[in-house]
Order: sequence, then C-alpha cells, then structure tokens
Amino acid sequence: MIRITELRLPLNHAEDELRPAIVQRLGLKASQLKAFHLFKRSHDARKKTAMMLIYTIDCEVEDEAAVLARFEGDTHVKPTPDTSYHFVGHAPLDFYNRGDKLRPVVIGFGPCGILAALILAQMGLRPIVLERGKQVRERTKDTWDLWRKQNLHPESNVQFGEGGAGTFSDGKLYSQISDPRFLTRKVLTEFVKAGAPEEILYVSKPHIGTFRLVSMVIKIRAEIEALGGEIRFQQKVSDLLIEPGQDGQRHVRGVVLESGEQIRADQVILALGHSARDTFQMLHDRGVYMEAKPFSIGYRIEHPQSLIDKARFGPNAGNALLGAADYKLVHHAKNGRSVYSFCMCPGGTVVAATSEPNRVVTNGMSQYSRNERNANAGIVVGISPQDYRQDGLSEGPVNPLDGMAFQRIWESRAYELGGGGYIAPGSLVGDFIKRQVSSEFGSVMPSYKPGVHLTDLQEKGRGSLPDYCLDAIREALPAFGRQIHGFDMQDAVLTGVETRTSSPLRVTRGRDYQSLNVRGLYPAGEGAGYAGGIMSAGVDGIEVAEALAKELLGA
Repeated sequence: MIRITELRLPLNHAEDELRPAIVQRLGLKASQLKAFHLFKRSHDARKKTAMMLIYTIDCEVEDEAAVLARFEGDTHVKPTPDTSYHFVGHAPLDFYNRGDKLRPVVIGFGPCGILAALILAQMGLRPIVLERGKQVRERTKDTWDLWRKQNLHPESNVQFGEGGAGTFSDGKLYSQISDPRFLTRKVLTEFVKAGAPEEILYVSKPHIGTFRLVSMVIKIRAEIEALGGEIRFQQKVSDLLIEPGQDGQRHVRGVVLESGEQIRADQVILALGHSARDTFQMLHDRGVYMEAKPFSIGYRIEHPQSLIDKARFGPNAGNALLGAADYKLVHHAKNGRSVYSFCMCPGGTVVAATSEPNRVVTNGMSQYSRNERNANAGIVVGISPQDYRQDGLSEGPVNPLDGMAFQRIWESRAYELGGGGYIAPGSLVGDFIKRQVSSEFGSVMPSYKPGVHLTDLQEKGRGSLPDYCLDAIREALPAFGRQIHGFDMQDAVLTGVETRTSSPLRVTRGRDYQSLNVRGLYPAGEGAGYAGGIMSAGVDGIEVAEALAKELLGA
C-alpha cells in the first residue's frame, strides 16, 4: 500500500473527483489504481473564500515498488505504515491454575481504566475492575438529579462512575500526544467496534458526544466481562495493602474496600480521575510518592455558535462537512500569566461538575450533533505549585495535596457567590472587562443548570478567583476579540468556576510505569497526572496495561 498525504481538493468538490486526483498525483493510468481508502480528512480554513479539504489516502496500485521509486524523496508519497495493534503477550489458558499468580486490579473505570482493562482482558489476564461510582445509565440519572433538582450524589456524578468524567464532555477523540505506535488508532478502532460512527477513524477532530459514549461504554464493559474480566461498581477503595519485599522495597499486595473486604493483588493500576481527592489523601498517608504539579483555573465562556462559525468559516459557515466551528486561543498577559481556551465545546452546554457538597464546579459538554445554540469553552489561567502552596514559604517542595486545598477554596467561594443550591456565579463579558456588575442577561442565555446568578466576580477580597487570574483574563478577552471578531462581545457570558482542568498532583512513576517507591503499583491516566482527555488517557491505559502484562507474564 502507498500513502499519499496533503492531497488537497476544494471544500465543495464532487465525490467522484477524488479518484482522478489520486491518479493525477501519482502519475498513473486510471486502470493502475486498484483501490483506495480514506485514512484522514481535515480542512484548511485560512482562506475562508477558498477553503480546502486535505486528505491522507492509502492506495493499492499496480507495481507499487516502481511507483515508490519514482517518488523517492517526496515526503508526501510513502509506503503505508503498519497501524495495526500488536499485543505484547498472551496468557496461557491455565495461567491462573498454577497457584502463584493473582489477577491484576484496576481502580477506576474511566477512559484510562476502560482501555487498560480491555487490553488486559484481550491478553487473557482477566482483570478485576473496581469503580466507586455506578453503572453509566444509573449514573446519568444521578447526574441529571443535580442539574434539574439540585441534588448532589457525591459518589455518582460528572466525575465518578462508569465512563469517567469523559462521559459528560464533548467526547473529543483527538490528542496532541506523540503516537509513534498508532495507539490512538487502537482506541478509535475499539470505539468503532463498540458502536461509534466509522467517521471517527478518518476525520481530523473526531468527537462522539455523551449519548453515544454511554452505549459504547456498556458494550466495551460486556466485552471485558466476556473475556473473563470482572467489573464491580460502587466499590470504593479505601486503602492499599503494602508490604516490604525481600528486595528491600515496598510492594503492593492488594486493596481494601470501604466495606472492609480485601482483594489480594500483586499488580494494581491506579486509573483515578482528577477528582479522587480522598484517594489522593489515602495514597499520601500511605507514603506513595507524589508531587505537586501545575494546573489551570478560570471560567466557562459562552457565545452564540453562529458567531464562532462565521468568524472561523466565513461564507462556508453551516457546511455539513465542517460542522460547528471550534477555536483554540492563547494570550500571554502582562503579569506573566498565560490565559488560554480549554476544552472548547461547539454547540454544547455548560454543566455542573462538582463532586463535593457545597461547591460549584463547571465543565463543558456537547452531544454528537453539536447543535445547541451556544458555543462554550474554558478560559483559564495557568498556575504553579508556588501559587497554591499553603505553608506560606517561598521555596522548597510544595505539599502535593495543597493543590486540592486551593481548588476547594475557589469552588466554595463560587458556591457562596452563586447563592447556594449549586447555582453558579456569572457575569457578562463586557461588564467583566469594565469591572462592572451585570444586572440582566442579554442576547446570550447561559446553559448551565441549575442556573446562573449574575454577581460581582471581582469584588476586592471576595472575588471568584485570585486577583492575578482576574487581571489576566480581563486583559485576554479583548485580545481574543481581535482574533475572533465578537469574542469580547458585551452579552457573552462568563460562568464560574472551572478548577478541574487537570490533576493538581502527579503520582510519579518510573520508566517501567510503576510507582517510584511502591512496586506493583501503576499510576495511570489523568488523575495520576499522565493524561488530559479521553484519547491520551486511553493511550496511557494501553501502555500501562502492556507494562503490567510484561511483568506478570515475564515477557
């Protein structure tokens, strides 16, 4: 097979124009092109009046070697790479009958835990998955109970339960991670097997939305169970069993559930989400090595989706191939802070994402159709461990739990400013820039449920974010308006606060993917500080499962 990259055709080209374009690009006769397959399609929107589609195509041709020889040195005509997944090993059927092997445990059933458990199951290692929340359909009902009735279920919400936080998101299935082994392709292939539309394999920025993610997660769970895996819901891990080994190092020997039940295991994957604060506390108490890391905090911003479409696509706004437009913005403020857009959700809604009582947290979500009236994104400011250290010192290591304490301060402040009942505090963008308090909504109605209360987000001493964040965001909004016309419009809405952009700590691991000071413990995914989003978490789950399998199988 031969792969062509950067094959460009006009946005509105006819379907039957693709084959002649391939033939022309390769200098073939029509009969010499036996077949072709679409690998990737993206678009170039820099010239809005002459937008182009950009294709990556895999071709079957006569005399492939001769064609490749003619294009030697052309970086856009190369042999098709092997993107198939290759397992690192497989357990024999009697693997667990030998009496000296224990089944691996996976804590958490979000994107990372799901892919880790699936790979382990496909290798015959029959993992035991422990998820503190409920099955996804029950969890969805509990989540709607907060959004509609202001009733929070602390163990079943946007953060906790089958599918993880990614279930209630835009369902973005793309990442900027380095992927030389094409592990993202493995993730996407498994999602398609579970019912995702096949287009996610070739569109440049695939997404799937909450409703489709729900049914996919259920099917993947069924496959893990069919392969001998066990998935237990409402099973909160309250402790680790750690014992000294003959090698002088500490080794994990199992987990303790909140019920008091112990499960013995020599390999445990920590696929925690970024909101498992009580588990982070337990790990810290048990002396598991971790360190403070940077993260970001800010607000959600909402605009009419039509405004973003027009700014990004011009006269092509509304084209079905383009869909709802997104954006990615960065501003370096005068006070040294970086302000950037985060988790942009075209045609979506802002959702209540708290997991703790009397705190307000926002996040963004879209369905597959992305056809809601508003576009939303996080507008967040980067902070460092020195910003949130709680001991008042100016140097030295920062307690890794200080980031959680810092998040809680602003989440509690948001609850107070919203007036209780998980109502979020908000402001119109124009008033925020002018340091004014908004009195009523304009042309943009906020989508956050249970509701948004317009208030002073910047009151001295009682603001909704630290002063350096407020100053940086106030400066950034007009700068973003110069990149996307109307971004700083008066009636756009800011809703606070967004604090859970990533984990506030890292459960540090070595090159073997194991904890630095507890053998057999495999920190993984977003909660451990090694991923950000569905795809990178899924890929990390695969890599950690492979490392564990090599250890368990002696590969």
